[in-house]
Amino acid sequence: MFSESLISFVERLDFWMIVAYFWPFFLIDMTRYLFLDIIIIFRYMFKRSRRRLETQRMRRALYHERPLVSVIIPGKNEGKHIPRLAESLSHQTYKNIEIIIVDDGSDDNTPMICHSLEREGKIDLFIRNDVRGGKASAANTALHYAKGKYIVHIDADSHLRHDSIETILLPFYGDPNIGAVGGDVRVENTNMGFANQLQTIEYLKSISTGRTVSSELGILRIIAGAHGAFRKDILQRLGGWDVGPGLDGDITLKIRKLGYRVVHEAEAICYTNVPSSFFALARQRFRWDRSLIRFRVRKHRDILKRDANFSTKNFIASAENIFFNVLLDIKWWIYMVQVVIFNPEILEFLFVINYILYFIANILEFAIACIFLRKSMRRSDYFMFFYLPLMPIYTGVFLRCVRTYAYIMEFFHGASYQDKWNPWKVSKMAKRDKL
Repeated sequence: MFSESLISFVERLDFWMIVAYFWPFFLIDMTRYLFLDIIIIFRYMFKRSRRRLETQRMRRALYHERPLVSVIIPGKNEGKHIPRLAESLSHQTYKNIEIIIVDDGSDDNTPMICHSLEREGKIDLFIRNDVRGGKASAANTALHYAKGKYIVHIDADSHLRHDSIETILLPFYGDPNIGAVGGDVRVENTNMGFANQLQTIEYLKSISTGRTVSSELGILRIIAGAHGAFRKDILQRLGGWDVGPGLDGDITLKIRKLGYRVVHEAEAICYTNVPSSFFALARQRFRWDRSLIRFRVRKHRDILKRDANFSTKNFIASAENIFFNVLLDIKWWIYMVQVVIFNPEILEFLFVINYILYFIANILEFAIACIFLRKSMRRSDYFMFFYLPLMPIYTGVFLRCVRTYAYIMEFFHGASYQDKWNPWKVSKMAKRDKL
């Protein structure tokens, strides 16, 4: 029987055989995504429990100054989500905000809904671009009209927890060298299907936990567009957002290159709607993954060069991202070739054992997230435990295939410049100007 043969195979394994057969897991993934996360997260939790007085001081400083905060919301065809977002903003603990919505050429009922919200006083300014210019153009339009000291950028299909604006502003009052703060992004439409439930687990691991770890290490490389806060003077100095896709990571790198810190605030929570089909999810990730090649390998490759403006942490942030996403993606295909060519007779054993190893790793990572986020997780999030058996296939097969295809298409064909996510005229100008 297969189970008996598998047990017999495992019993014959020695140390060097384990290294040879399962080196991607033990030498790389377990160390980077499990052990390091455990150490950093528990260190962060210990520090957080001891810095309550500092948090209170930052909150007092915020409310003593009471700066105007401009909440900017660019979007296209998001009319059905905007009322809930506006409602969540009306219940924020921090009240000195202005809300600016820019409609980027919608053909749904967004204008009607936003004009109604504007008349009711639930938003401060609604701007409609009749000709679509892309998300960066809409965000820059909002930035032009913004009066606040800080800019909070929110995706139109999201909404915030009641204290998110206040919480995301606090780090600015703890370190004057912080230029941007990323909010935590959770999945709102969890119960829409398997794709949503798997993304719920992924977001808890990669954003809530993963970006907290990167922030603690000083190598955070992206402030999510769904919920990010920026100093307005820095955005104006940079000229706002460049054309995407990948504009979130691009603006983050540009802020880092100016010498400012970027940090993640895990308690500033935003709920967003994610793709509900695997086809739509693949299209989204195809767009996201191409941005790594476009911006980190091409546009911002100067970060990897030692010159007068060299920064060790900026170098590590980009090098780590390229290494673990591009080079180690190639690593997996090398591993697969190795297994198929040199070990075809034990292929099924290696597949099953790899699956078990990554399944156990996912259980531990999910447990870490549950401990770390225990005060802010919804009850339904805990039930995602039952979908963990699917995660090795989701991340190890589905997302890896999408990622590999995205890298190839962007590296050899510059596919992001043909993406309909941006208007073709905008992409044409971006390609000409190498943005």
